[in-house]
Amino acid sequence: MRLSGCRVAAWLAVVAVLCGLAWGQSGCSNKVSCSACIQTPNCMWCGRPGNFTGEEGKSLSRCIKRTDDIAAEWRDACGINDVHEPANYFEMLINHELTQAGVLAGSGGSLGGAAGAAGGSGESVVQIKPQRVAMKLRVQESYSLAVTFRQAEDYPVDLYYLMDLSNSMADDKDSLSRLGTQLAEEMDKITRNFKLGFGSFVDKTVMPYVSTVPEKLVAPCTNCAAPYGFKNALSLTRNASAFAEEVHRAPVSGNLDAPEGGFDAIMQAIVCQDKIRWRQEARRLLLFSTDAGFHYAGDGKLGGIVKPNDGECHLNNQGEYTHSVLQDYPSVSQINQVAKQHKINLIFAVTREQSSVYSRLAQMVEGSSQGELTADSSNVVQLVKEEYGKITSKVELKDNATAPVRIRYFSKCKGPVEKETSTCTGLRVGDEVEFRAEITVEKCPEDPSEWNQVIGIYPVGLRESLIIDLEMLCDCQCERAGNEGYIPGAEACNFHGIYQCGVCLCDKGYLGSRCECGSNTPWGVGGSFDDSSCRQTNTSAICSSRGTCTCGECKCNERENPEEIVEGPFCECTNFLCTRFNGLLCGGPDHGVCKCNKCECKPGWTGDDCMCEDNKDNCINPATGDECSNQGVCECNQCKCSESKDGRYSGKYCEDCPTCRGKCVPYKACVQCQIFQTGEFTPEECAANCTQFNATAVDIAVEEEGERLCTFFDENDCRFKFVYGYDDDKEPVVRVQQTLECPPTLDILGIVLGVIGAIVAVGLALLLMWKVLTTIHDRREYARFEKERMMARWDTGENPIYKQATSTFKNPMYGGGK
Repeated sequence: MRLSGCRVAAWLAVVAVLCGLAWGQSGCSNKVSCSACIQTPNCMWCGRPGNFTGEEGKSLSRCIKRTDDIAAEWRDACGINDVHEPANYFEMLINHELTQAGVLAGSGGSLGGAAGAAGGSGESVVQIKPQRVAMKLRVQESYSLAVTFRQAEDYPVDLYYLMDLSNSMADDKDSLSRLGTQLAEEMDKITRNFKLGFGSFVDKTVMPYVSTVPEKLVAPCTNCAAPYGFKNALSLTRNASAFAEEVHRAPVSGNLDAPEGGFDAIMQAIVCQDKIRWRQEARRLLLFSTDAGFHYAGDGKLGGIVKPNDGECHLNNQGEYTHSVLQDYPSVSQINQVAKQHKINLIFAVTREQSSVYSRLAQMVEGSSQGELTADSSNVVQLVKEEYGKITSKVELKDNATAPVRIRYFSKCKGPVEKETSTCTGLRVGDEVEFRAEITVEKCPEDPSEWNQVIGIYPVGLRESLIIDLEMLCDCQCERAGNEGYIPGAEACNFHGIYQCGVCLCDKGYLGSRCECGSNTPWGVGGSFDDSSCRQTNTSAICSSRGTCTCGECKCNERENPEEIVEGPFCECTNFLCTRFNGLLCGGPDHGVCKCNKCECKPGWTGDDCMCEDNKDNCINPATGDECSNQGVCECNQCKCSESKDGRYSGKYCEDCPTCRGKCVPYKACVQCQIFQTGEFTPEECAANCTQFNATAVDIAVEEEGERLCTFFDENDCRFKFVYGYDDDKEPVVRVQQTLECPPTLDILGIVLGVIGAIVAVGLALLLMWKVLTTIHDRREYARFEKERMMARWDTGENPIYKQATSTFKNPMYGGGK
């Protein structure tokens, strides 16, 4: 974006940001105003009037780091009264000691049948320390605040029982009325300052939630009362008998659909503080009991109710919810909001069928939990005790801080190691837990009215909190009207700006360190600023994005590191943006220096990063004397081989063509005779023909850079390896692996005998298996025969088909006479 588009007169830093010139602005030295300086961590500003120079007249940056090497000289040159170095500030305002166990003042007596007094107010209870602090913080400079919490003994508890009294909960109501006194007695064991209340709900009295047939509106079911939305039957009291009586008298009603109007009831039970009689200093428990789901925001449209829930109290003198058919159901977020605002711990006591739904709901409402009721709610006393124990055994810190303030919490809880957490569990009454709250201002808000905030850190479910009066250190006193360092229409700014903290804030239409450039100056063109003289080309950035255009000239940015320099008419040159090697600029000072973004190499070195040797000694083939064997080019004193149609050349000197076998074959016979005393050469022939090199035996022949690996088999089928290369004198070097890799010797007789033995063994095993199987089969057949014989229905005397072994013959002609 061209500077002509930045018509607003502002500090040069603001102009730079708006015009996209924020390069290098993360350090201190480029900050051009006191506020921009102190909003940068660890930076300090000099507001000394006039030019700011050191001992030798060298101009100094007005904003530097506290830890800079020149910090001492800088402070002396600025003067102690003109150094603006605000530091984090902390002041303890209220820090009462935590309430000791058993010293709770004003706690009431045991619950009784009479109404009794209101009980202890609990106003003197202190469970979080400190209670109020004041602090001033700089941007990105965190401050750690120690926060201690200890739950007091006999801390007041208010329990409001909110019950679904649709017809399906009739047996639950009877159980609760019988257990009312027991519930009070059990809670009295936990705290002597306990109050109990009761309310019930059904649903909105419109279709399709309830039947609007006239007789059904009077009695929707047998022995049922008229349907209603919510009714506060008993405000919080210490009278347990009154609780049991109200539960017993509460009428059961009915509705049509499965979900109930529980959210309406929860909202009214929370926001109607006076009518429910919630105590200010008490742990507030809202026990919500049902066996069904719930309607939420938007469901009211089914009954023609479109007005959103306003989150206000609408109970009449009889404790009835008057806006049930006028307003929609509350949303989950509304329930969560009012529960947080009024520090209510919701306990969803539901049947097993609804357990999964309400467990997810409990995760969305701060400080809530969920327990499972039996079918007739007979376990409600035990459930309340268990859920109360879960609530009181855990402390969770939360806050109302919003951006740009961020608070992180750390604690050891009851362990030895600190970790980042805002929650500690497994606590008992009297346990003391210390948290460390790390408070950070991420950035300064644009609106100065937001530089002062009041932040509360509170334990979830309790009304006590730690209040932080936070002031963000976002500007300097000398930038505020009325300060002696604030001069409007100053002569130092050519009467076109405000002189503040030693620099000029120019009026609209003027720029420059002294507001010397404006629309009436030669640089101004038609009331706007021409920045073409600050561009190297028409498409390049203003001052190469490394400076600001002031009155048609580039003013290059200063670097945090004084050795790093930006220069040139367009700030186009640097001495730190050259190519690096292993983190070293231009390979290090021994290899080259960076000039105008390019490496200027010293003698003997070349390349973009000055890491290439400027000679060709390692590229000359010792055998031919040619550079890279005429098959490549020498770069950085190493051969880069060329590629032909048959493939790429290889070797240290590109001496091996793609189809060549290299020196492996010529060296084979000499390697065999010198190391293994085998091969085609006799010892005499080996001494005569193998004079070019002396092979060296090694454990393992490993190919290194510039070498080639060769592998052959000798007459005994044993494989041998060797590598060859060249030394600094261009002489061949051959290393031979001294261990031959020969195939293993086979024991033929052992193999044959083993095969025969295996065949015999397999045959014997098969015969044995056959014999075992036949024996088992015979025994089973015999056993079956015996079983059938024993179970025969006829014996031999009664068998109709049995015939005697003897035969009787009778003569038909014999008449029986003599």
